[in-house]
Amino acid sequence: MKKKVLVITGGHPFETEPFFAIFDSFENVEWFHEKHPEAEHFLNPEKCHEFDAIIFYDIPGVDLRRNAEPAVVCKDPTPEYKENFENLLESGKGLVFLHHAIAGWPTWERYADVLGGRFHYQPGSLHGTEFPDSGYRFDVTQEIQVVDANHPICSGIPKSFSITDEAYLYPILEKSVTPILCSDFDFENYSNFYSAGLAMRGQMNSNVSWAHPKGSNLVAWVRKEKSSPIAYIQLGDGPSAYTDSNFRKLVNNAIDWVSSEEARNWINS
Repeated sequence: MKKKVLVITGGHPFETEPFFAIFDSFENVEWFHEKHPEAEHFLNPEKCHEFDAIIFYDIPGVDLRRNAEPAVVCKDPTPEYKENFENLLESGKGLVFLHHAIAGWPTWERYADVLGGRFHYQPGSLHGTEFPDSGYRFDVTQEIQVVDANHPICSGIPKSFSITDEAYLYPILEKSVTPILCSDFDFENYSNFYSAGLAMRGQMNSNVSWAHPKGSNLVAWVRKEKSSPIAYIQLGDGPSAYTDSNFRKLVNNAIDWVSSEEARNWINS
């Protein structure tokens, strides 16, 4: 029987046809699409009951206004949304977050806890620590290494593989996550990255007068939240990643794992 998967997008531009082709390629998946802001009214246990997993490729709570002032406008989720999201976690729904989804709901710290980190488009606070805007670097060719070869998400993935994709420099809550993939790119030297805040103000690929604390080389992990298994994969910026066989395998494996009995048993272990 095919897995029913809900794909959530919105808040960030992307090439739709190549992205959705990922899910068309999965013979074991029947997928459906919801986009923000409508998706915010859809994410509750009752409406999502039929889905085995939810894929997030969105940035809720962020209005990106490149070359405008202010460049980034943030909003809090409604109390209803927060309650529905907590109920989804309580229901045990499997959730998979991809790439820029790590930037969602930047004024809601609980969301960062669920994902295991947060990408900042503008300076912000996370658990009492002030952070500058996060870093990005397009078209980085990096060697991805499997940290946990026994994890089901890594099934069929080589011990290391090369991919050209966007890399992020941002705070990761490493103590709360279980690593599954890391990168050989240098995340400790912020000069390897460009300022997201400057990019939003029209200065693309610039790090003038910008600095950032040392980052982590983790690019995928899993974690537990209430009754839900959570997976985050930082890869997936554009078509070069969308068509990569290892990336597609990771996404398919993540869908299978978060909706599996094995993941439920892991939650309760």
